Amino acid sequence: MPPVAEPPSSASSTSRLLRFVNLRQGEGTPVLVAALFFFFVLTALMLLRPARDALGMERGIDSVRWLFIGTAVVTLAVNPVFGWLVSRFKRLQAIGATYGFFVASLVGFWGLLMFAPGAIGARSGQVFYVWFSVFNLFVTMVFWALMADRFTSDQGKRVFALVSVGGTLGAIFGPWLTSRLAEPLGTPALLLVAGGLLLLALACAWLLVRLQPATTGHGAARSSDRERIGGSAWAGLRAVFASPYLAGIAGYVLLMTVVATFIYFTRLQMVAAVADDMDTRAAILGNIDMWTQVAVLVLQVTLTGRIIRRFGLGVALAILPIATAIGFIGLAIYGSFVVLVLLEATNRAVQRGITRPAREALFTVVAREDKYKAKAFIDTFVYRAGDVVGAQTEGMLGRLGLAMGGLVSVVIPLALVWAVLALWLGRAQARRAVTGDAGDTLTPAPLPRAGEG
Repeated sequence: MPPVAEPPSSASSTSRLLRFVNLRQGEGTPVLVAALFFFFVLTALMLLRPARDALGMERGIDSVRWLFIGTAVVTLAVNPVFGWLVSRFKRLQAIGATYGFFVASLVGFWGLLMFAPGAIGARSGQVFYVWFSVFNLFVTMVFWALMADRFTSDQGKRVFALVSVGGTLGAIFGPWLTSRLAEPLGTPALLLVAGGLLLLALACAWLLVRLQPATTGHGAARSSDRERIGGSAWAGLRAVFASPYLAGIAGYVLLMTVVATFIYFTRLQMVAAVADDMDTRAAILGNIDMWTQVAVLVLQVTLTGRIIRRFGLGVALAILPIATAIGFIGLAIYGSFVVLVLLEATNRAVQRGITRPAREALFTVVAREDKYKAKAFIDTFVYRAGDVVGAQTEGMLGRLGLAMGGLVSVVIPLALVWAVLALWLGRAQARRAVTGDAGDTLTPAPLPRAGEG
């Protein structure tokens, strides 16, 4: 009599599930916590973003260009402060201090709205715009710095797309939550909700640090969480100029933000042309954000991990410049609001769904100090410098009467350089992952201090 087939055990079912999502034994819980961490961060950001954009447009498109300059100056000023914080405190303490500062700021804005509403005006709206732009960059930068610190190069290529799904769900949930809470609770209360979400994100950071040991530059060994990173407050800036690899990442981010800013101002101009009041503009911008995030989620779940595994980081990074160039050509030909929405949705979907996980994997093969300090400089100041260059270039072309045709003539050569740089970065990351070369900068990872570890 043939043996009766036994039903698959729960262990084998779990194993199949891990293989399906490209996870290995022991990685499921840390990745889930990381995704939840990102969910809380992006929910907090997207809860407030439509109001930020609407407030920025209150004094016209040109004022937004100047706000970009103000944001770049503030991020440059904040970088040495963050570098000092990372140098003097343990990693979790530095993360807690950063998130705690932004929570305190949100409470301060709430108090201003509640107890001194007469002080709210165009100037305070501009202050909030700049503050939110800095807030946006630093909370996401700190998140990804911790991810690069906890996961190896191989893990980053496999799991960062899954981690990003948590952020995408938060980016979808945030605008929905705004639409449900804004009327019954009032706008000031949304600031407190966002602060509460950041505290939940900080709790996830604490849990992840305990679940997933830190890596060294290329992930071959584990390091102690008792270590302080050390070094100087300006080490990140020096590292970027000393390392061709980090300089290449900075160049990629600069080109990406310049082109994204072209799209951003084109969107603001078209929204301003179809809507006169702040509420309508905020609603339009919020709807664009929501549907873009849906597209991001589809990419992350279905394609990102497969593209990175099959073609490598270089190809994954090169998809964005190619897609953006094609989109701008389509916008120049048709020039409609629908085409603009498609261009922005595609650009942001590819950027967040494919490019962001691939770009963050680049940092898994650098020294620990560079994961926090050099990354902070690139993801904040270089990012905002790209905004400034893009905003001023777009404004200059508009004043010259070149408009969309002028933008296309600038975007196409930029996209070519951008794509070539992407392929080079992919090859460089692969070499460093194999050789363990994480120390071509002036700031190698420090040895454990006496009495620590």
